Amino acid sequence: MSHDGIADLRPLVRAKEQKAWYWYDWANSAYVTTIATVLFAPYIINVAEEAAVNDRVNLLGLSVAPGSLPSYLVTASTIISAILLPLLGPVADRTANKKGMLATFAWLGAASASLLFFCKGENWQIGAVAVFLANIFLGASMVVNDSILPLISEEHERDRVSSRGWAFGYLGGFILLAINLALVTVLPFGLDTETAARISMLSAAVWWAAFTFIPFYGLQDHPPAAAPGPAGQGIVAESFGQLRRTLKELPQYPMALKFLVAYLFFNDGIQTVIASSSTYGSEQLGFERSTLIITILLVQLVAFFGALLFGRLANRFGAKRVIIAGLGIWMVIVTVALFLPEKKIVPFLLLGVAIGIVLGGTQALARSYFSLLIPRGKEAEYFSFYHAMDRGTSWFGTLTFGLVYQFTGSYRPAIFALIVFFVLGGLLLMRVDTARGIRDAGNVLPPVI
Repeated sequence: MSHDGIADLRPLVRAKEQKAWYWYDWANSAYVTTIATVLFAPYIINVAEEAAVNDRVNLLGLSVAPGSLPSYLVTASTIISAILLPLLGPVADRTANKKGMLATFAWLGAASASLLFFCKGENWQIGAVAVFLANIFLGASMVVNDSILPLISEEHERDRVSSRGWAFGYLGGFILLAINLALVTVLPFGLDTETAARISMLSAAVWWAAFTFIPFYGLQDHPPAAAPGPAGQGIVAESFGQLRRTLKELPQYPMALKFLVAYLFFNDGIQTVIASSSTYGSEQLGFERSTLIITILLVQLVAFFGALLFGRLANRFGAKRVIIAGLGIWMVIVTVALFLPEKKIVPFLLLGVAIGIVLGGTQALARSYFSLLIPRGKEAEYFSFYHAMDRGTSWFGTLTFGLVYQFTGSYRPAIFALIVFFVLGGLLLMRVDTARGIRDAGNVLPPVI
C-alpha cells in the first residue's frame, strides 16, 4: 500500500506488459529456427545449383560457388547490421512508441522472409535478398525488444523476465520446427520436397508477423528519459549527436564495457558450437540427417526448461555466478565432444541435452545482467552496442574452427579449440564488479547480485 492508502498497481501493470513482451521471443524464434538454422541454407544451395554455370553463380559481380552462398549472405547481413545498429539505438531511446518501432521492424522482417516462398526454379536471387533483409530487420527488432526489458521490469525482476522470454522463444521455435520438419520429411498431400520447404519457410514468416501483434497491443508507450537536444534538431540529427556523446561517455561505465568484452568471447563460442554442431555430427561422427534433425529438436525443447532453470538459479545465486557456472558447463561440453565416439547415438543425444540446458540460460541471463549495468534512458543505445559486438565479431569463432580443421584435418580439435572463448569470457566476466557497475549506471541494487 502507498502512503495515501491507495494500492500500488504498478506490479500488476508490469506483469501484464511482461507477459505481452514474452511473445516477441516466441514470434521471432520461428524465423531463427525454421529458416535461418535449418531450411534456408540447403534450400538456396539447391536452387543456386540449378542456375549455376560451371558450378558458379554471380553475386554482385563475384563468382560464388552455390555451397558458399548462404555463408556469404549471412556474413554480409551481419556486417551491415553491425554498422547500422549503433545508429538505431539513439533513435529508439527518443521514441515513446517503442512497441510500434518493434512491430515495424518485425513486420518488415517477416515480409522479407515471406519472399522465400517465391524462390524456386533458378531464381535464387529473390531468396538472397529475402534473407539479407530479414536478418537486418531481425537485428534491429532485437535491439528495440531488449531495450524494452528495463522499462517493464525492476532490477530484481530482470533475470526472471529475461529467462521466461528466452524460454518462450525456444518453445515456440520447437513447436513450429517440429511441424515443418514433419511436413518436409513426410510430404503429405502429394507435396514435393521443394514445395514443402517453401511452405514451411512461409509459415515461419507468417508466425513471426502474427505473434508480433501480441506485444504490439500488450505493451504500453514509455516516455523517453533521454533529454532533448538543441532546439530545431530533428530526431535523427539529435540521435546522431547523442551517439557521439555516448561514445565519449562510455569510459564512465567501465563494468558495462568489461562485460561487453567478456560477452564478445563467450557468446562467440556459444554461437560457433551451435553453428558447427551439424557439421561435426555429420562429418566427424557419421550421423544421418534424420539423427541431426532429432537432435536439433531435442536441443530446442531442453533449452526451454534450461532457460527457466537458469532464471530460478539466478534469483538465488545472482546472474553473474550462474553465467560463470554455465560457461564451465560449456567447457565440459566441448571437452566431451573431443572424445565423443562415432555413430553412438546415446552419447550424442546426451551432449545435445547438455547444450540445451545451458544454451538458453546463459544467453537470457547475459541480457538481463547487462541491463543492470547501463544507464536509464540509454537502454537501446547500449543494447545496440551489445548486438553490434555480437554481430561484428561473430566470425572469430568460426574462423578459429575453420583454421584448426584446416591444419589438423579433424573436427575434433576444431570443436575443442572453442574452449578458449569460454575460458577468456569467464575470466573477463569474473573481473566485472557487479555492485559497482549497477551503482555507476544509477540503478537499484537487487537483493541478490
